[in-house]
Amino acid sequence: MSESKVSGKVHLVEETKTYGQKGFQKRLVVLEQQDGRFSNYIPLEFTRDSCSIADDMNVGDEVEISYKLSGRKWQRDPQSEVKYFLSAEAISFKVVSAGKEDGMDQSVPEDANDAFADASYDENDIPF
Repeated sequence: MSESKVSGKVHLVEETKTYGQKGFQKRLVVLEQQDGRFSNYIPLEFTRDSCSIADDMNVGDEVEISYKLSGRKWQRDPQSEVKYFLSAEAISFKVVSAGKEDGMDQSVPEDANDAFADASYDENDIPF
């Protein structure tokens, strides 16, 4: 596997999640790139011991992440359809420039959820 690099503005840094009996750990970081016409969102995964290095990454930072592509094949049983999965596993990163996204405060106001507390929904109104 060869290593590559991708750069962009940090859009999201999730908390580390643990899966399975063996305690596999994964942490998702999403970079945003502007193409002029639309935004491109690139998910990268820090895994195992690398999860903690994303602690130094903040939303709004311009970063460059080194990653490797991993692919796998999955088939439930010999008669079922074969599926292929691709992931970009982050190895390391460097901050190119620190900053808050668009200079806006990223905190959520305390009363932000109050507007939804009294809201009701109709299951027949869901588009899927």
